[in-house]
Amino acid sequence: MFHDRARLTVIAGKGGDGSMHFRREKFVPKGGPDGGDGGDGGDVVLYADPQRRDLSGFRPNQKLRAERGGNGGASRSNGARGADAVLALPVGTQVLDSEERLIADLAHPGARVVVAKGGSGGRGNVHFAGPTRQTPKFAEIGMPGEEGEIVLHLKLLADAALVGFPNAGKSSLLARISNARPKVADYPFTTLAPNLGTVEAADGRQLTVADVPGLIEGASAGVGLGHEFLAHLERTRLLLHVIDSSEDDVEERWRTIDGELEAYGAGLDTRPQVVVLNKIDLSPELPDFDVDDGRIVGVFRVSAATGAGIDELERALFTLVPPEEVVPTAPGDDAELVDYLVYRPQPARRAFRVFRTESGFRVTGTPPAGDVLERILRSAGAREGDEVEVGDQTLEWQ
Repeated sequence: MFHDRARLTVIAGKGGDGSMHFRREKFVPKGGPDGGDGGDGGDVVLYADPQRRDLSGFRPNQKLRAERGGNGGASRSNGARGADAVLALPVGTQVLDSEERLIADLAHPGARVVVAKGGSGGRGNVHFAGPTRQTPKFAEIGMPGEEGEIVLHLKLLADAALVGFPNAGKSSLLARISNARPKVADYPFTTLAPNLGTVEAADGRQLTVADVPGLIEGASAGVGLGHEFLAHLERTRLLLHVIDSSEDDVEERWRTIDGELEAYGAGLDTRPQVVVLNKIDLSPELPDFDVDDGRIVGVFRVSAATGAGIDELERALFTLVPPEEVVPTAPGDDAELVDYLVYRPQPARRAFRVFRTESGFRVTGTPPAGDVLERILRSAGAREGDEVEVGDQTLEWQ
C-alpha cells in the first residue's frame, strides 16, 4: 500500500560529560587536572533518496534516536562524537513540526536536513585551571540533544500527472505509455493510491508520469480523499486530463474536474493541460472537443485498450512538458547548491552552564526553566541526595 504521511519522534544524542580527573603518576603525586572533553551528541538527519518511493515502513509512534557522545577521559582524552541517526525519505517529502509548520522541503535528490541537533559535550576540568584555581574539582556535563515530533508529507514529483473521473482509463493509459503496471479493472476507484511510471523516448530521454486516483465532484472540499490526491498534483508541470469519450458529456466532464482544480488552488488552475479523449474504440466516430481555453496545449484521441493514438501522445509529451525551472546563480557565486541544510533558526549561545562537582552539580549563569533543568540533571545521572548549587542556593536532589 502507498503511504504518503507519517509521524515520528526524533531524539538527538546527549553530549558526553567532561572528565574531572587529575594526573596520578608515580613521581607526580600532585599532578594537575587532565580531564578531557565529552563528545557532542549525534544529530537526527533526514535526506532525500531517489530510490525510495513512499513512506511505508514507519510504525505508529516510532522513535528515531541518535547516539550520545562519549565521556571525556584521563590524559586529556576527548570523548567520541555520537553517531548521527540518518533516515532516507522519498524525494518530494515535506517535513513539518508537530503544529504542521514547514521545517524543510526535500525537493531534490540528496537534499538533507538536521531535524534534531545533538547536545554539546561538556568541557573537562583541564579547561578551568588557572593561577588562582590550580585543582578544579568540577567539570561540565553534556547537554541533552533536541527532541520533538515531526510530521512527514510526501508530494509526488512528476513531469506530468493523469487526472480525471474514476474509470476514465487513467491506469490503462499509464500502463500503455510507461513501464508502470498499475491495477486495472472495469469499475470505479480501482486506483486507491498514486502510481508512477517512466516514459522513455527513442533517444533515451525520460519523463515521469503519475496516475492519481480518480477525482469526484467536491474533491477540493475534501470529499472522499480529495485533498490527499490533489496534493500530489502540486508539483507536476503538465496535467493530462483523461476523459471517457464514450460518454455524451465530454466537455461537461472536463469543466467539472477543472473546477475542482481551480477550487483547490496551489496553482493547479494555471497549469498547462493536455486533454486525452480515451476509449475512442467504443464510439463509431471520433469525439468532438470544442473547449477554447489557453491552458489546453493539446487534444489527443486515443484508446488505451487498442493502442490507437498512443504513439502520437508519447511523442508529444516530450515537447509539451514545460522545461524544469532553473534558479540562476548570482554573478560571481560559484558555490554549488548546499546539500546539508538546517532550516530551523539556530538557538543562541546558552546562557547557563552545568558542572559536575564532588558533591553533585553546580549551575552557573541564568538557569533554564525548572522542568528543563530537571531533564538536564536527570540525563546527567543526578541521584537522590546530590547537592545542586544554583546561584547562592544549595538544593538537594529528590
